[in-house]
Order: sequence, then structure tokens, then C-alpha cells
Amino acid sequence: MCEVQGSYRPILEEDRVSRTPRRLFAATTALATALVALPLTALSASAAEPHVDNPYAGATQYVNPSWAALVEGAATRASDPALATKMRAVKTQPTAVWMDRISAIAGNTAGNGLRFHLDQALLQKQSGTPLVVNLVIYDLPGRDCYALASNGELPATAAGLARYKTEYIDAIAAILADPKYQNLRIAATIEPDSLPNLVTNISHQPCQQAAPFYREGVKYALDKLHAIPNVYNYLDAAHSGWLGWDSNAGPSAKLFAEVARTTQAGYASVDGFVTNTANTTPLVEPYLPNPSLTVGGNPVRSAKYYEWNFDFDEADWTAHLYNLLIAEGFPATTGLLVDTSRNGWGGAARPTAASTSTDLNTYVDQSRVDRRIHRGAWCNPSGAGIGERPQSTPSGYAGSHLDAFVWIKPPGESDGASTDIPNDEGKGFDRMCDPTFVSPKLGNQLTGALPDAPLSGHWFEAQFVQLVQNAYPVIGGGPSPTDPTPPSAPTGLTAGSVTNTSAALTWTASTDNVGVTSYDIYRGTTLAGSSATTSFTATGLTANTTYSFTVRAKDAAGNVSAPSAALSVTTTGSTTPPGGCKVGYSVNSWNTGFTASLKLTNTSTTPLTNWALSFDFANGQTVQSGWNANWTQSGTKVTGTPVPGSWNATIAPGATVDIGFNGTHTGTNNPPTTFTVNGQTCALA
Repeated sequence: MCEVQGSYRPILEEDRVSRTPRRLFAATTALATALVALPLTALSASAAEPHVDNPYAGATQYVNPSWAALVEGAATRASDPALATKMRAVKTQPTAVWMDRISAIAGNTAGNGLRFHLDQALLQKQSGTPLVVNLVIYDLPGRDCYALASNGELPATAAGLARYKTEYIDAIAAILADPKYQNLRIAATIEPDSLPNLVTNISHQPCQQAAPFYREGVKYALDKLHAIPNVYNYLDAAHSGWLGWDSNAGPSAKLFAEVARTTQAGYASVDGFVTNTANTTPLVEPYLPNPSLTVGGNPVRSAKYYEWNFDFDEADWTAHLYNLLIAEGFPATTGLLVDTSRNGWGGAARPTAASTSTDLNTYVDQSRVDRRIHRGAWCNPSGAGIGERPQSTPSGYAGSHLDAFVWIKPPGESDGASTDIPNDEGKGFDRMCDPTFVSPKLGNQLTGALPDAPLSGHWFEAQFVQLVQNAYPVIGGGPSPTDPTPPSAPTGLTAGSVTNTSAALTWTASTDNVGVTSYDIYRGTTLAGSSATTSFTATGLTANTTYSFTVRAKDAAGNVSAPSAALSVTTTGSTTPPGGCKVGYSVNSWNTGFTASLKLTNTSTTPLTNWALSFDFANGQTVQSGWNANWTQSGTKVTGTPVPGSWNATIAPGATVDIGFNGTHTGTNNPPTTFTVNGQTCALA
């Protein structure tokens, strides 16, 4: 993610952070067999088990013996016996198998291809207990269109797509469909970084070129793999530091839905989504639980490190994403996975309490457990640690609907080379992996990458040592007792009288809300306000409309509870017509893309609050992503609304706000002719 000083919106040119092609590790067959010397489960002649909601529930996960052999090698070389013991504890953890090129399917001379891993999984499977094999599908044409370290073997062309379908996806599907493997559960992570790039980096020419191949390639993979009953598809959904802004999150959910609807089975072809793959964003920021907490008169989310992003961590992002997915039509059974392989951020540098500083940026920098210099520092970040161990249905994250914590990125694999290394793997040199590089994308700071890194996907022992040393929870022990315990969520929500201008809400608090000092009230995912008592008045509502509210309890340290159950209220009365408005619209077109800039002016004598600007496209244009507003599209109709909590949520009389979006067209791109705000037609500037 690129940072622009003084901007209150996320940057759409470089919001991506996670990017790391992998290569399958080689190990001798003897060592692999010794590691998994478990009785071979007799293959059943009956049909495969039914497709279940959560494949991880009640199941074990596949331990990759090739990766475990590398960990054992590192433990053997470790001079510290305590460190070696921790490494050997880690080697028993399950990690994903990456199919990052066509040749990985058949494997290398040691036989470590897809069938090797599936056969080893059969050896590990215990009778009566399901076993999940985490498999990564990662070879799209024009792969990772905004990266250099992890480019792939197939070009973003029709020929590249044809090879992707026939030589890659078809070959994988043929193996997975072998009845020999029907009693294994295959959880397929589908194409990390692909669809998110089409939301935030579509103005980058290689991403524009790759876009149709990404959509078609992902659709084809979903169709082929969903047709195999024991395969579970999880689409990659980036992470909080990439898509957490509302202006990125909403369009991402819409794109995921669009692609799902093109498949033969529709939404059913997607079992869930996986976040934080190959990244280091914390699961929870324990000392920054409330993005709207004010320090020095400013909300924490406005700090330089978070750039107005509400989602500080993966617990925030998965809960946010789930709600957006359901709103787009995905079923309530949609599950989320979080990759916790490198997001522990333990060690001596981990804070043990919230800062006491009254300076906003100092407060955030001293309180956050994410020790990177910038959330865009994605490559081999110094100071990272192993996170939560893989587990199914982890508790404590009800809003996230988590199927499991997983290790999709095997700890110890490099994100990219720190210097230019010639290779035959199609991998370039990205200066973001160079520890000596002062990056403009990081506010002209050093990247914070570890030195002496090999090519992406290759074993990086120095990184692995650091990950083990900085693990959190610590390996062999539980979480630090200094992490705060949030108050419990309020219960028993009830509604009072509701009109078009206000909604008086009351609730009763949980009896165990010890230390609660105030409450934050959310309308949907938007913070509606705070209250020190068990009542709240919501303003700016529309007549005869149903709204959903939730409440979070907060204590003096700023710790915030999980959200309460939703409270649904319906307004009555009549709507007061808004004041006058004026809209200016300009566009810059190229090929099949364009950028539209709008100036919305409040020409009335009263503030324009909770505005909704709407217009219709004349030529079937499509909004891709935007800034300074949330953009939605239904057919030809486009609507822009303020980003929740943003500076332009209220437009003063005579004031103008600049908003805009990126879009696509098919050759004709006539501007809209009529603009309305809250139903009133605006003058054209």
C-alpha cells in the first residue's frame, strides 16, 4: 500500500501487500516416510463422505514432510538447544502444499508432486478422523500483476489461459478426482492476490491486461474443483491492510460475488475465503481495539499508520468481510480462514500495554503489536513471529465465522530475493525486498526487509529462526497474561420510538460488564456514535426505512467487546427534502478504462448530511474502485455515499467535496446527464 501524506483515503495504486509464489520443498522419500509412519487407512469402496459446511471441524490437517525435513535440518544446525526444541515442535504443524507452476504437479526427481503429498496424507489419516490437505492453486496467466518477486510462468494472453486450463487446472483436477483420494478433504486456496489486484491496482497496465484472464481463470478453477465432492474452495481475500478500507472492501465483495455468479454452481462453488495468506498482519491488535478512540482530539484510525482504515487486524477484516459477503448474496454458511503462520509479532519488542502518550502517532506506534515501519512493508519483514497454531473453529471471533486458523504460507519460505538473482522460475527482483531501499511507497523509509534473502518460495533459514524466536503465542506456552480481556457484549437490546430524524435506542448490559465506561453504537458496520449510558439517539435517518444497530462495550483502557446481537428498527414519519446541490463531472479515458472525477457542492443554506449521490451510466460502464466515497452499482445506476466517519460525511453550506472512481467501458464512455442527491436533482457545474 502506498502512503500519501495528508490524504484521508487509501491509495489504490499499491494497496497490495501479500505476494509470494512458493515452490515445493524436496525431501527424501525415506525421511518423509519416517515422519509419517502411521498406519495406512484402508480405502473404502463406498462413496466419498458428504460435502460438509466446515471441512476443518473435527479433522486433522496434513503435515508436509518436505517442509518438516527442512525444519529438522534447521534444528540440527541450531546452536541453542532451547531454540532447536522449539523448531522441532513447529515441524509437526500442518502447512499448505503450493502448486506454483505446471511442473509442480508431477513433482521433482524425488517424486514430491501432488500425488506424493496426497499419498502421504493417506498415510497420516487416522481411521475415523477426517484429514484436510491444504492445497494452493497459484499459476494464473499474468500472475501477481503488480509484483516483481512472484511473477509466474504463464503470460496474460489467450494462449496462457489455454495452458492454465488444460495443463494446470485440468491436470490437478484429474488427480484430485482419483477415487483413491475421495476420503481426504482438500481445502484449495484459490489464486492468492489475484482478484484483490483487480480492485486496487486496475489502473496498472499489467493488471488491466490480466483482468479478464484472472476472472476467467478463477471461474474455471472453481468450476473444475467444485465438481469434485471432497474439494473445498476458498477464495483469497487479501488482508486488512490491503482491503480493509470501505472503499476497497465493498468493491472486493462485489467482485467476489460477480465471479461466483459466473460459475456453474454459483455461490455454492465457493466454500469460503482465506485472508492474510503470506502476510504478517496481526490477528488482533490487543491495545488498539477501538479505531474510533480519540487521542489528542483525533480518532486512532486517522493515525499515519492506519490512514483511516477501520480494520486494524484480521479479526476486524474477517468480520467486516463476512457481513459484506452476506449482503452480496453469499450464504450464511460461508466460512473464513486466517493464515496465522507469520503474524504473531512476539519477542521483546511486543508492547505489553497501551501507550500513555497524548500524541496520536506516538500513541499508535507504542501500542501496536505490528512492528513494521509501514503496513505496506510486505517482504520478509524483520521482527515477525509465528502466530496462532493451526486449529479448527477457533473461539472468540463469532463475527468472523472462522472455519480455522491455517498455515498457508509455510514459515521459513522467502517472500522474495533481497538482491537480483538470475533464475529460470520467472521471478524478478522487487526493491521492496531490498533492506537498503528507501521506498516512496513506505513514506520514504527503508523497507525493513531481512537481508540475504533467496528467491521467493526458497528456504530462508535466518527468517525461520526469527519467526520461531518471536512466536506469539510462544512455542511451548500460552498467550502473555498482559494481553487485556475485553468486556463482554451488551445483551437484551430493545428499541424505543423511531422517527425519520432520530431513533431512541435502549439496551440492558450484561451482568459481567465489569469496568465498562461507555458504549459504541454501530449502524451496520458504520460507527453511529458513543454513549456513557444505556441509551442512544441515532440521527440522520430516512423515513420508513429499516436499520440494524449493534452495540460494543468499552472500558477505560479502550478495550472493546464483541458486538451485541443486532437490533432492527424501522423508522416512521416523512422525510424533509434536502437542500440544493451542484455536481461537476470530468473523465479521463484510455483503452477500456477511465478515471472519473466529481465535485459535489452544497448550494443550500443548511449542512448536507448523510448524502447519497446517484446517477445512471449511458453506455454500460462499470465502476471498479473509488476514493473519498463508497461506490455501489446496480445495473446502470451508480451511488456514492460518504466513507463512514470520514471528513466529508457532512458538507457545509457552500462547501465542495472532491470524489471519484476508476471504471471500465467498452469503447463508448458518455458522461451521465442527471445527478441526484438524496432524491433531489442537482444542477450541473
